[in-house]
Amino acid sequence: MHFRLSFLLATAVFLGGCATKPQMPVDLQPQALSPQQRIGVVATKLPKATVHMPGADCLLCIMAATVANSSLSKHADSLGAEDLAPVPEQIAEALRKKGAMAVVIREPLEVDKLADATASGDTPNVARKNFAPLKQKYAVDKLLVVQFDSLGFERSYSAYIPTSDPKGIVRGVGYMVDLSKNTYEWYLPVSVYKASDGPWDEPSKFHGLTNAYFQAIETGRERLLQPFKE
Repeated sequence: MHFRLSFLLATAVFLGGCATKPQMPVDLQPQALSPQQRIGVVATKLPKATVHMPGADCLLCIMAATVANSSLSKHADSLGAEDLAPVPEQIAEALRKKGAMAVVIREPLEVDKLADATASGDTPNVARKNFAPLKQKYAVDKLLVVQFDSLGFERSYSAYIPTSDPKGIVRGVGYMVDLSKNTYEWYLPVSVYKASDGPWDEPSKFHGLTNAYFQAIETGRERLLQPFKE
């Protein structure tokens, strides 16, 4: 409980100080899948499912929201995301069907440990991290990254007052970087919210919300795969 409170407070402070211009989506173009270039497909480590409470942004607010959602948080801790694990292999297989040379990189990619790129963050479609050293490390020309950032449930707050029922969520992004230029050739943010079909407040199993969570996972998976099926 104390760790969760500290983490949520630190996150709120951190996000409050961020003003980075978001990367806009980049459509996948057929010429990006040249059969002469090797594409490495890799995923970041899957986060654990948890309860996110945006709007509860003061210490007392976070404490009140955490206590109010303690049963749901305990349930979220028991949920997995196994259906997302095969996504890199599924994308690689779809790329091969399009004639691309795609290989799956098994070790999780730790994006945060990459150095910042030297190019300005305002330059369109230039990655903010320097992926270029991975060209030699993995013997690939391009790197396609599957990154899930948030899983579980989200319930919005205004201070310590809830303003919505919890929903199942999946948030992440898929992107492909040309490692010679460190530029995005595909960038697709994914945010999926699914409400419970019935009453959500059903401790301790929360059947309705659990179904919503797994529906969100399936929708998020399909959204990342869809550009490679077209």
